[in-house]
Amino acid sequence: MGKILESIQNTVIAGFVVMIALFVWMTQGGVAYEMAFYARYAHVLAGVMWIGLLWYFNFVQIPTMPSIPDEQKPAIGKHIAPKALWWFRWGAMFTILSGLLLAHFNGYLVDAMTLAEGSRAIGIGMWLGIIMWFNVWFVIWPNQKVALGIIEAEADAKPAAARKAMLFSRTNTLLSIPMLFCMVSAQNGAMGW
Repeated sequence: MGKILESIQNTVIAGFVVMIALFVWMTQGGVAYEMAFYARYAHVLAGVMWIGLLWYFNFVQIPTMPSIPDEQKPAIGKHIAPKALWWFRWGAMFTILSGLLLAHFNGYLVDAMTLAEGSRAIGIGMWLGIIMWFNVWFVIWPNQKVALGIIEAEADAKPAAARKAMLFSRTNTLLSIPMLFCMVSAQNGAMGW
């Protein structure tokens, strides 16, 4: 068991093996899953990665950085942050893509995107998620590349880029709360609008 758990790759593979075993066991009784089920599973899996990292950045990394000794900060900026940002932005991408597929497979994509009556909760949640995805790919990531020195920039541009990335990350944290509320409300029929 140690060989599995000592490697994140082996741990994830083992997780999927257990999931597949459960799938096989559960479908023996004739249960058939539709494409919407797979899209929902992918959406939740990617969403946990995305929002988990968003909250890690905003509740742990950003508030802790000022207390880290200056000689240790390069380890975060050169090794941890770039890797976490890779998973962060691709978590965002797969969350959006799987969410749009889920809405398509369930037949509410157009109604949700146009905020039609009966689909407003999920539609608002989707639009908040799209805004957050846009912020990740077109504001946070480009500014983090400057702040972390991944791309060449003037030294005085780095603090401004770091601040902009932080403010948009905080915006996404703010938006994640009503976005998750809308998604859960729509899923559970709690909102009749």
